[in-house]
Amino acid sequence: MPEKRRNLAHNAHMCYNRDMDTTIRNLDENVYRSLKARAALAGKTVGEMVNEAMRAYLARPDFPTGSGSLQDLTPEEYPEGTERLSEEIDSVVYGA
Repeated sequence: MPEKRRNLAHNAHMCYNRDMDTTIRNLDENVYRSLKARAALAGKTVGEMVNEAMRAYLARPDFPTGSGSLQDLTPEEYPEGTERLSEEIDSVVYGA
């Protein structure tokens, strides 16, 4: 690999590890547009604004603490009428 190309690949690798690119689904379109507008007015990117919001959320005193394990969660009862939910899902997904 030529030296210049090797350096570009190395730099791209370094940048990729510094920040994470991800896709977030099911965002409220109006909320996203409002955030994008505020970010522009503040001279920031949407990513910077989202990072700020996540840090603020995680810093809240009521944020649950613990080991972060699923074992820390307490089970909740399913609502009435969902007794056969798993079978209904299998029917839709697998045609069973």
